[in-house]
Amino acid sequence: MEEQQQHKRRKRYKGTHPRKFSEKYKELNPEKYQDDVKKIIGQGKTPAGMHISIMVQEILDFLQIQPGQVGYDATLGYGGHTRRMLECLHGQGHMYATDVDPIESEKTKKRLAELGFGEDILTIRRMNFSEIDKVADEKFDFVLADLGVSSMQIDNPERGFTFKQDGPLDLRLDPTSGTSAAQRLRELDEDELVGLLVENSDEPYAQCIASEIMRTFARGETIDTTRQLYDAIARALSFLPKSEQKDMVKKSCQRCFQALRIDVNSEFEVLYAFLEKLPTVLKPGGRVAILTFHSGEDRLVKKAFKQGVRDGVYREAARDVVRPSAQECYQNPRAHSTKMRWAIKA
Repeated sequence: MEEQQQHKRRKRYKGTHPRKFSEKYKELNPEKYQDDVKKIIGQGKTPAGMHISIMVQEILDFLQIQPGQVGYDATLGYGGHTRRMLECLHGQGHMYATDVDPIESEKTKKRLAELGFGEDILTIRRMNFSEIDKVADEKFDFVLADLGVSSMQIDNPERGFTFKQDGPLDLRLDPTSGTSAAQRLRELDEDELVGLLVENSDEPYAQCIASEIMRTFARGETIDTTRQLYDAIARALSFLPKSEQKDMVKKSCQRCFQALRIDVNSEFEVLYAFLEKLPTVLKPGGRVAILTFHSGEDRLVKKAFKQGVRDGVYREAARDVVRPSAQECYQNPRAHSTKMRWAIKA
C-alpha cells in the first residue's frame, strides 16, 4: 500500500508586513495580490520589491508629450514613469530608457512588454545615463532623469542599501562590476573617510564615525555587512544622551549609507557628465525634467541649468524647485525629499 502523501500547508503570511523581505510574497507579486498591495499603499507604505513613481502628474504636465515624439528615461527603475510617458505617445513615436541594474532592468522590460510596450516603441539599454550621447542616433523631444534609488533596491537586504535588515554591505547599482562599499571602506584612510562623509552627505559626526571605523579595523574586526556598519556608527555616537541616541544613530546611518552609495557608484561624476552632454541630445524646444533627492544633486542641476540659460543653451529653466504635494508625501513617504527642476532647450 502506497504511503499517503503528507499534506503540506502553505507558508503562513505573518501579518501585513512580515519581517523578512523574502517572506513578503504578496507584496512581491503585486499582480496576483492586487487588493493587498492597494491596502499597503493606502496606509502610506511602499510594498516590498515595488517602486511608486514620484511626481508623475507634475512631470507629464511639464513635458507636454505628444504622439510621434521621441523621448528618453535616463533611469528606468521599476518603469512607472516610462509607462506613463509611453501612454502619452498613443503608439506613435519612440522611447529609449537606460538602467545599469541588470537585475531590475530585465524584470521591468518583461513587465512593460506584457503591458504592450514592446521593442517597436520602447528600446531599453543596460548602460549608464552618463553616456546619454550614445543612447540613440536621433535627438529627443523630452528627457526625464529620476536620480533616486529604486525601492526594489532599498528593500532587498541582499543589495546592501538598507541598515534595517542585515545583508552584505554592497550598495552598487550594478552588483556585477566595480567596488562594493565594504571594500571601499577598507581602502580609505581616516581623513579620506571624513571627507567622503562630509562632501556626500554633510554628516555632522563624520570625524567620530570615521575614527570608530578605523578603530574597528585596527582591532582586526570587519565591516562587511550593513549591521556591522550600523553597530560601528552606534558605538561612535554612544557619547550622546541616551534619549537622543536612537534617533541620531538612525539619521547618521541614513547619511553614511547615502555617502557610500554616492561614492561607489560615482554618482556626482555620472550626473556631471549627463548634464554636460544633455543639451547636445535635445531637439530645439526639447524639455528635460530632473528629480533630485539630496542637496548635492540639486546644486549640480541648478548650477548647470542656470549656466545653460546664461549661455543661451536653454531658453528657460525653473527658478524654483517643484515639490510633491502633501497628499503624495503622505501616500508615499519616500517622496518627502524630492525636488524637481526643469529646462527647455533654446
